[in-house]
Amino acid sequence: MADEGRKLAVVLLSGGLDSTTALAMARRDGFACHALTVRYGQLHTVEIDASRRVATALGAVEHRVLELDLRPLARSALTSADIAVPKDRPAAEIGAPGDVPVTYVPARNTVLLALALAWAETLGARDLFVGVNVLDASGYPDCRPEFVRAFEALAQVATRAGGFHVHAPLIQMTKAEIIRAGVALGVDYGLTHSCYDPAADGAACGRCDACHLRRKGFIEAGVADPTRYV
Repeated sequence: MADEGRKLAVVLLSGGLDSTTALAMARRDGFACHALTVRYGQLHTVEIDASRRVATALGAVEHRVLELDLRPLARSALTSADIAVPKDRPAAEIGAPGDVPVTYVPARNTVLLALALAWAETLGARDLFVGVNVLDASGYPDCRPEFVRAFEALAQVATRAGGFHVHAPLIQMTKAEIIRAGVALGVDYGLTHSCYDPAADGAACGRCDACHLRRKGFIEAGVADPTRYV
């Protein structure tokens, strides 16, 4: 069996830069990785395709794409076509204290980690990996260290035996640090997708917060940006 002799982990994989790096780190640490991607009602499925490419390239033992439509409950610019994705925001505004942009999907990471926890308990895994970070990020409340610690505490009392660990290896890293770490692990970031509002052909808009942070990270890392922009 592919898992034989290795610890099992469930890795939340969006197809973006951060979750891809988290998957690479989990593999580096010796985990047999079961990757979970959730199609939660996001308007664009380019990232779902990216997650499949990444899972294959990074040798996930298994990759599941779960359909769970949050659109009726969680309004966001990522799930509702009538809410515009912010474009061309000044760098100082992105992730500023108290700024939670309309691209935040209410309770998304809570829901996704709960799904990962359910799969982990079924598999007999005790390790969850998530690619959240608070530096060079959009200021989402469910990407903070307090959230990760709280969910890990919840996992101990919400399951039969507890003993779970939620790994957030990127949480205090800048985007440039994340990229350099991923490159050192052999990650091909050309497989990933970050844009909130891609063109019909999948090209990144280059103007949303995610594109700004991604481009800034590659520049600061001194690594060529493989992203295909409009």
